[in-house]
Amino acid sequence: MHVDQWLEAIPPLSVYLIVGAVIMIESLGIPLPGEIVLVSAALLASQHSNLNPLWIGILASAGAIVGDSIGYLIGKTGGQRLFAWAGRKFPKHFGPTHIANAERIFNKRGMWAVFLGRFIAFLRILAGPLAGSLKMHYPKFLIANALGGIVWAGGTTALVYYLGVVAEKWLGNFSKYGLIAAIVIGVVVFFVMKKRLGKNHEGEETPKQEEPAA
Repeated sequence: MHVDQWLEAIPPLSVYLIVGAVIMIESLGIPLPGEIVLVSAALLASQHSNLNPLWIGILASAGAIVGDSIGYLIGKTGGQRLFAWAGRKFPKHFGPTHIANAERIFNKRGMWAVFLGRFIAFLRILAGPLAGSLKMHYPKFLIANALGGIVWAGGTTALVYYLGVVAEKWLGNFSKYGLIAAIVIGVVVFFVMKKRLGKNHEGEETPKQEEPAA
């Protein structure tokens, strides 16, 4: 059963809560398909009057903000131990190079990394714990986190909803193709970012390996 078919089979209130919960858990640092669930719910709302896109956007935004804030606290209290454990358990996803490159982005971009990270699947998972681990000033983090969560969740919901309405009205099954395209694009972006974060950057680790023994 596809995500949209699964969401269609449950009551509207449960859809709102599931969207918020999945995005909140994803923002804690646990890899869940938050973007796919959000896109599916917004498309479903465009085709069924019993689902309100406003509530989907509100719950998604709240889930993003709350989840990132909890992730920040987790990262602040035990971020290094958490990343070390995740690196041992999931080296292809949270290896030392991935974390080091993500930290480099956060140190360089600051609040912009938190804001823009909301739009990139891999950084969306790491944003809260990384910001906490790097001791980012919480008010700054909260501002960037809230703005990023609202723009990403609210903007995605509105865009997908209205595209779904137009697609349903004029192009019939095009909305389904839109969902497939959104999923494919999300997966491609995820793996591209993960691959880039998994690469060593010149001038960081390589010079250490080339030092002469004597």
